[in-house]
Amino acid sequence: MSLRDFLHNIMETLKHWSLLHECIVVSLLFTAVGKGSACEAPSSPECFRRTTEAPEYRCEWSMNKTTESDVTFDLYMNNVHRNKDAPKDTWIIITKDELGIVEEEYDIWVEARIGNSSCASTKRSVVLSHTVKYEAPKDISMSWLKNNLSLSWTPSEEHPAAAEILLRRDANRTDSWGKITKHTTSDTSMHHVLVENLLKDTVYQVQIRHRSTKALNPLWSDWSPVVIVPAELEKKPEVTMNITLSNGTRKVALTWKEMPHAATYSLNDTQSSHGCNCTKNRYRNNTTETTYTTFVSYSAVNISVIGRNAAGSSPPAILQVPAVQAAGLKVCDNTSDLREKLKKKTYVELYELQDGDSRPENATHLTAKSTKKQRMDMKDYVRYLYFKHKCVGRKLQTVTMCIYYRKEDAPLREPQDFISSNETYTSTNLSWKAIPYADQRGFLTHYSMCSVKDSSQDERKECHKISASVMKYRLGNLSQGTKYHVSLVGVTREGEGPEATVTINTLPEKPVSVLWSLCLLILFFLLTTLCTCILKRIKENIFPAVPTPVIPDFIPFQPESQVFLERKEEVDEMTMLQLHPEGKSVPEDAEESAVLAGEWEEDTDEDNERWDSRMSGESSDEDLSPGSTGEALRSSREGEITDVEQLDNEIAMLIYKKGLVFDVKRDSL
Repeated sequence: MSLRDFLHNIMETLKHWSLLHECIVVSLLFTAVGKGSACEAPSSPECFRRTTEAPEYRCEWSMNKTTESDVTFDLYMNNVHRNKDAPKDTWIIITKDELGIVEEEYDIWVEARIGNSSCASTKRSVVLSHTVKYEAPKDISMSWLKNNLSLSWTPSEEHPAAAEILLRRDANRTDSWGKITKHTTSDTSMHHVLVENLLKDTVYQVQIRHRSTKALNPLWSDWSPVVIVPAELEKKPEVTMNITLSNGTRKVALTWKEMPHAATYSLNDTQSSHGCNCTKNRYRNNTTETTYTTFVSYSAVNISVIGRNAAGSSPPAILQVPAVQAAGLKVCDNTSDLREKLKKKTYVELYELQDGDSRPENATHLTAKSTKKQRMDMKDYVRYLYFKHKCVGRKLQTVTMCIYYRKEDAPLREPQDFISSNETYTSTNLSWKAIPYADQRGFLTHYSMCSVKDSSQDERKECHKISASVMKYRLGNLSQGTKYHVSLVGVTREGEGPEATVTINTLPEKPVSVLWSLCLLILFFLLTTLCTCILKRIKENIFPAVPTPVIPDFIPFQPESQVFLERKEEVDEMTMLQLHPEGKSVPEDAEESAVLAGEWEEDTDEDNERWDSRMSGESSDEDLSPGSTGEALRSSREGEITDVEQLDNEIAMLIYKKGLVFDVKRDSL
């Protein structure tokens, strides 16, 4: 064989070996791919301890995708298999004693096995003593401080930690998270972080993780669950209260408006907080309702309603239920409850009165569990409002109300602001303010008011008892223009206190002005004159004046002797005839009616006859006869009347007889 052939053969052989190598490589590649389809490598393990002083180490890993349930894991630390007892768990706890030296570096990896295939994670080199990973934050609490959010959670260690906080608005859950990194402030119980410049009226979502700042190789903890941060409750609940009295107890119905962002409502009262209740749970501490009805006693009670959510609580709405004002309270006559142990379900409350204020915070509450020292822990000379309650059914009922003093004395001060006003001639108004309760030092039974004149030292005092509830008094029966000294003292069962005094001056008697008197006199005179004139005019219109007879001058008859003779009056008869025209006959009845007869009393004096004769112009010796009188009238008519038509006129004859006037009228026929 030639050398050329020999080299050719060698080249052909090398070609065959090259093809074989390629086939082997391809087969190895297919084998690797087949194994990848059956097993996926786990994550690189993390080994750490929870705190810098923890004696145990924890190693954790995970699988991105697990299709088989029979996957097992083998953890290797420097080629030492560590999890033989729990091959299916993705974590393992190893103690410091099992490891031995923890300050050295370890190569750690995990191998997963599925059937006959296996795959290993990448190796990680760590110093176990330098690695610390906290647990995820838990017991997270929150509160608003203006527009800053304070977050708190249970610490893993006492020293501060680094924290990462994810935030976004709850209304926009599709938005990306905002990340804030902070260092916590720590106390013995909590880690605190303050997130600034937020909106306190907005609801947020929050997640937190933290890590150690003391370890050389700190790891971030897992994220906490998403926490909802509600908006701040800025306003207190709007509560309305309706009180109804019923036989020693009061029914209190509470209603309030539902508050936005409030999850629950908390109620409490001062009586329950001091053990004065008839049920185990007087109020439900938390409720989601907006109405509540309860029963309280006659003593003063404060009821509070508070809205709450995870971010805090609202300002409390405090409703003051004042003590029932019972008029005319007496001094307690039986206070054995303060010396003896109270019965079960019996309660005593004593309110220290300061200027009329019976506030619940100034109260002493006694129950069956109160000690003797607590029962007798009262102050001397201090006024207390005493209440005794009993449980009737499930209602706290007041059975006794009275005023209590452990020890009494006379008042320490006088009545305040003692003044007088509206002074008149015989009286004045007096007013004052009550003695402060702290200075009464006993039950005030009444006030004593005394007045005395200033004019003499021997004047007797006049005193009056005035009710202790009265603050005004009208002092009367005083003398005009007099100075008085008036004193007022408060009186208890132990005596009188200091007196308050005031000086009063009644008004003097006021003289009437001379000018006014003169004006009134002139006015009276003018009114009298005016009334007289008016009455006179009225009288003239109603009663016309009677004509005055004409009496000629005469010379009275002077008898020669002063002896007057009694003469009787003579009666003359007068006949008046009416003339008629010629040719007319006069009826008989007309003639009879024309005759007037006047009869005069027979007992008229003779002097009167002479008086009548002078009045007629005749001599005193001539007498008027009926015949002569008729002839005279007839002749006079014939001479004067010339016209026949005037015969129908009215004929009047005035005959004067002894000062009397007769008006005789006849109608013409």
